[in-house]
Amino acid sequence: MTKAQIQTAAAPDLRIDTDRAIRRICDDLQRRVARDASNGVILGLSGGLDSSVLAALAVRALGTDAVAALYLYDRDSAPLIATHAREMADRLGLRLEQIDITGDMARLGIYAPLFIKALRLSPRVARISAGAYRRICGETPFASTLRAGGGEVLTPWHKRFLYDHTMRHVDHGFAQRHVFRRQVLERLARRRRLTVIGAANRSEVEVGWFVKDGIDDLPVQPMTGLFKTQVRQLARALDLPDRVRDQSPSPDMARGVTDEFGIAHTYRIVDIVIDGLDRGLGDAAIADLGVPRAEIADIRRLMHLSAWKRTSPHEPPPVSGAAGSDLRIAVGAACAAGGPSAMPSG
Repeated sequence: MTKAQIQTAAAPDLRIDTDRAIRRICDDLQRRVARDASNGVILGLSGGLDSSVLAALAVRALGTDAVAALYLYDRDSAPLIATHAREMADRLGLRLEQIDITGDMARLGIYAPLFIKALRLSPRVARISAGAYRRICGETPFASTLRAGGGEVLTPWHKRFLYDHTMRHVDHGFAQRHVFRRQVLERLARRRRLTVIGAANRSEVEVGWFVKDGIDDLPVQPMTGLFKTQVRQLARALDLPDRVRDQSPSPDMARGVTDEFGIAHTYRIVDIVIDGLDRGLGDAAIADLGVPRAEIADIRRLMHLSAWKRTSPHEPPPVSGAAGSDLRIAVGAACAAGGPSAMPSG
């Protein structure tokens, strides 16, 4: 089955009532601000899909005067992402506070390792090195970071040696950036009496594609009940610009590294697998949706290896796009509304 066929077959199962979801998230943001007796919310606006959707929801719920948006960048941040952040802020009527954290990251030493310097030369360096690592070590660099972060000693010795001299530095730099960004948000929130909110989604959380105690591990994250493909549906409903909502999700940490490259699976496949597991399907039934068995097994592995990350305290999200939720649109109803061609590709 081709990728397009997989998308067509699986998309109806992930459709949600976007109007209802938007209304509930906005109501929840209003309740949280009232509960905290705060002056509004503060969030990181990177220009990516998730943060752009969250900013649009916050403005709709609270108005521009009650939303503080920060873009915290460093020397490795992609210029296009910065452009999207400014475009979204202008579109929403927000004043974007831009803070360069390059000096702070330099003091933490994240640019010093030779491998990190090599990554700056070309996007091909990340792709070639990740491919070589996978062939030599038998798993992706991301899987190894989850093992190491969970306290596992990598074996055999050559895997540990290669990891320590390459991917460990990437993971360390990724973590330092995200933890520092969270600290900046929380410091400003205390000073201005604002509620801090994060833009993580369920797909990232389930496979561990976030930094524990970082900016995507905040106590209040309104969209962690929604799959990435469902957040993209919200982006369409909120009329975000095509170039923002259709961009490749990126952790903004190294040239050539996108979320899906790092995870080694598309979000569409991740969402199909997790949704299948939610519905109690076995691997054979999920494979019948067009997902290769090897991908199912690897996504299961990532979910297991990343369990240690999901231990921070979080408040329940106001919406759920999981199977059985009243947000989900039944396949028959979705097809009647617009047919398969109306389903999002993710």
